[in-house]
Amino acid sequence: MNTLTAVRSFPLAVRLLLVNQLGVNTGFYLLIPYLAIHLSDGLGLSAAVVGVVLGLRNLSQQGLFLIGGSAADRLGARGVIIAGCALRTVGFALFALGDTLPLLVAASILSGLAGALFNPAVRTYVAQEAGERKAEAFALFNVFATTGALLGPLLGSLLLLVDFRAAAVTAAAVFAVLTLAQLLVLPAGQVPAPDTKVLGDWREAARDHRFLAFSFAMIGMYGLENQLYLLLPQAAVRASGWEGSTGLLFLAGTVTSLLFQLRITRALKARSGHGRWIAAGLTVMGLGFVPPALVAGTADPHPLRLLPVLAGTLLLHVGVMIASPFVLEMIPAFGRESLTGTYYGLYYMVSGIAAAVGSAGIGWAMDTAGHTGLSWLPYACCLALGLGSAAALTRLRRRGALPDDEPVPQPPHARTGPRSRSETP
Repeated sequence: MNTLTAVRSFPLAVRLLLVNQLGVNTGFYLLIPYLAIHLSDGLGLSAAVVGVVLGLRNLSQQGLFLIGGSAADRLGARGVIIAGCALRTVGFALFALGDTLPLLVAASILSGLAGALFNPAVRTYVAQEAGERKAEAFALFNVFATTGALLGPLLGSLLLLVDFRAAAVTAAAVFAVLTLAQLLVLPAGQVPAPDTKVLGDWREAARDHRFLAFSFAMIGMYGLENQLYLLLPQAAVRASGWEGSTGLLFLAGTVTSLLFQLRITRALKARSGHGRWIAAGLTVMGLGFVPPALVAGTADPHPLRLLPVLAGTLLLHVGVMIASPFVLEMIPAFGRESLTGTYYGLYYMVSGIAAAVGSAGIGWAMDTAGHTGLSWLPYACCLALGLGSAAALTRLRRRGALPDDEPVPQPPHARTGPRSRSETP
């Protein structure tokens, strides 16, 4: 069964949300990668002000994921998705309408708040509608998201030939269309009346030690995935001497996802112990930084030196394809069904903040490498991050701390007593 046939096999709501994710990533990457250049070069703002504007967008998104998740649980995922896309429409339109600092700050905050609303709500809706086919649905979700992440920068680079405002208006129009489509087509489900208060829901999720341990174990996944936009593009340009090499990395990743994502997920889903596949994916992601390290210190750029960077990028994509669907499938299994959005929100808040810290650390390693000549340092940090996350997840699995996952058998001498599958690590 090919990808399109698989898409048609899901309910209308899931199909619409897959297209929604394509549009979300297209609209986002059409604008955001070029925002810093517009603020600094186009508007002449200082680096400090640019940092504040971009930081507010990240902070309002990462810090408010939990609110978006709780809203999906209590108000229904459909309404929260629509509200998030509408807010993103307004936020991106503000970037096109003015250049005063208050307007830019408002645009950044609204754009971030929008992501905090619809990101956990979309995943909540998909998880509820997909039933036992969650992993397969999220595999398709990854395909559409990766495709949008490729189309967005390509479309954005073309629109920037006109000006930044053309890109901002187009991005806002994309989200306006998504808002209207979901308003007209996305079915509204019944939302049970909550029997607890919001703070009670947050306390319940925050006291789930197994879930928190899982969330922190997964920081390597998002820290390494961010290097598709930081370390690896820089490595490609330096190794090959070709500015267009970055686009080739994104194209190769998208094609790989289209061809193999669904096949990989189906093959692994047929085997028990999804936790081990998440750990395997994290390991592959970490190993993806070994080939680029081999050409990191080259002083003589050559097109053939791009091949190790391309190989590493493909390994990173394969690792994400292995792990991501099972991660998104597993998150709701930690808590009550009525708290699915809350768990997604808390997970993305924790992983987002951790990924930002991880990216800052890798950025420091990149700067240090430039000053000291230790060109291998950032790649070694990425390798350690991937292997460390894989080891942490394997430890959780050995302790039976992952829901719906078989604990790894241990030799008798390694057991100090009986251990329950529900015991917190």
